[in-house]
This record gives sequence, C-alpha cells and structure tokens, in this order.
Amino acid sequence: MPDVAEQIFSTVKASARNGAPLYLQLKKSIEDAVQRGVIGPGDALPSERDIAVKADVSRVTVRKAVQDLVKGGILVQRHGSGTFVAPRVERVEQSLSRLTSFTEDMARRGMAVTSTWLDRGVYPPSPDEIMVLGLSAKELVARISRLRIANDTPLAIERASLSATVLPDPTAIGSSLYAVLERTGNRPVRAVQRISAANLGDADAKLLDVPPGSASLNIERISYLATGKVIEFTRSIYRGDAYDFVAELRLAGSE
Repeated sequence: MPDVAEQIFSTVKASARNGAPLYLQLKKSIEDAVQRGVIGPGDALPSERDIAVKADVSRVTVRKAVQDLVKGGILVQRHGSGTFVAPRVERVEQSLSRLTSFTEDMARRGMAVTSTWLDRGVYPPSPDEIMVLGLSAKELVARISRLRIANDTPLAIERASLSATVLPDPTAIGSSLYAVLERTGNRPVRAVQRISAANLGDADAKLLDVPPGSASLNIERISYLATGKVIEFTRSIYRGDAYDFVAELRLAGSE
C-alpha cells in the first residue's frame, strides 16, 4: 500500500513541529485515515518497521500509537498476522424510558438475535441478592448468565438473578426471560437502572470480542412488579463501541 501509506504517514513529522507528541500525531493520522475511508475494516497496516520509516519516527513511537488505537477499538492485532483496521460495528440505540428485553429490542430493529449461555442454575444467594431481592438466607436464587449476540456481533453480557420460587427451572428459558415471566404473571412493569462507565477485564473482553481495557457500559437494573415487589436483579455489561443509551427529558411542569 505505498500510495496509501504516504497519505497516512507523510505529515506526521511536519505536524509534530506544532509541539504535539509524535505518537499522538501518528495516532491521529491513522484515525483520520480510517474515518475518511482511506483504509477500511479488515485492511492491514504496514509493519511496525515500515511505518517507522515512512513516518520518520522511532518504532517505540509507532508501538505506542498502535497500542492506543487497539485499546480504543480502532485497530485489532492478530498474533502472527499483523495489525488490521477493526470491523465496523453498527451502533445500537436503546431507550432508557422503555422497559423491554434484549430480544424485543433487537427484533424491533430487524436484527437476528442469538445467545450463548454462560450459566443457568439455582444457588444459595449472595449477600447482594439477599438484600436486593428480599430473600432469606435459607432461600435459593436462580441465576442466568448469557452472552447476547445480534447479527453475529456480541453486544452484551447479561447476568440476572431472581428468586427460585419465581424461576424454579432456569433451563426452561428459551430466547427471552421476560416471555417466561409473562406466562407466570411475573413480568416486571418498571425498573430502576444505574449506569456506569468501566474498562473491560480480560475475561469479559474475550467474550465480547474486543481488546482488554476497552470501554464498556455497566448497567445494574432492579425490576419491580406492579405491587412494588422486586422481581429481578440484573447486572449487564455492554460494549461501549456498539451501544448508545438515549433518554427523553422534559421540562418540569410542562405536561
């Protein structure tokens, strides 16, 4: 890719005269090239040595720029193969004002949904589960954990807990937990969600097919029946590069 390489790397030294660190200039040059479509998803970058020569910088500078872009999800590194532009992930918007299941959300968008089960079972409750679900220490809790996938892209890891009296057989769940709860009259009607930003650890990053340290949105949701009873305690991890949460706000007193 000689012409392309010239477009990406030839201005790095000149731009650095403005005082910005070389690795940041190189990082920006590669990011700009991806955004302009000069290099696209799946395209390979030149070797570290070739980039250093063409940009007239050290290999340490190249390595630092590339590592930052890998952490940011712009590039991916494959052992023994090289460095590539990461596949483009279609972003998904989810409303914070509507209580729906992942399956329902994706179906409305016409996306094909699959799940990989990570855990389905009945266990003694943890202290958090006892407190949130209002259980006694002698009661059991049903836990379901799964990797949620839409259009072949892993988007989220969901870990839900419910009283075992509500869900005595977690293996009975097909594609939707809420469909099972609806059949037994236990579908939640409202929920409180807390959203926080985090960086993915190795295990969760591997499940979501992103580099360790990538950005994620962690959501803790407590769901309620119409009676006010807590029915579900869910902790989910969403890919930061694939999800946007949207809330509609109204001026107080405008209704």
